[in-house]
Amino acid sequence: MKICGVEIKGTEAVICLLNYQEGLFSLPECRVRKVEFSKQNRTGDIRYFQSTFAKLMQDYQIERVVIKERPLKGKFAGGALGFKMEAAIQLIEELEVELMTASELKNILKKNPVSVEFSETGLKVFQEQAFTVAYARHMHIQYPNSDLPE
Repeated sequence: MKICGVEIKGTEAVICLLNYQEGLFSLPECRVRKVEFSKQNRTGDIRYFQSTFAKLMQDYQIERVVIKERPLKGKFAGGALGFKMEAAIQLIEELEVELMTASELKNILKKNPVSVEFSETGLKVFQEQAFTVAYARHMHIQYPNSDLPE
């Protein structure tokens, strides 16, 4: 199964494609590492971001998108444009999209830690959280537990 992990930072959706098949992980090549959203905040810009993201997922035959959820309040709260981007991705009809909270991520990684150093993946440093979210979702699918949704 191919999963796209997403971390929204500012006006960018940082992505990482991760495939798990027959017990092996692979990182498919992707033409972009992030999808940017215009700071002008117009309806056309939101539609363009959504169609660009949808086309990317269609081209790489992504089956599921997992977005690292950002807090609504507090020091690390997400910005308004980021939440618009999140909603635009969630509303893509052809995609199965879900959010993963920081606590869910922490619980999954505690039970199934990443067995390879991130520096050995060949990904850029800014993609680490997107990779971690995709990895955690794969681990939850392979080794489900009762406290997280399927």
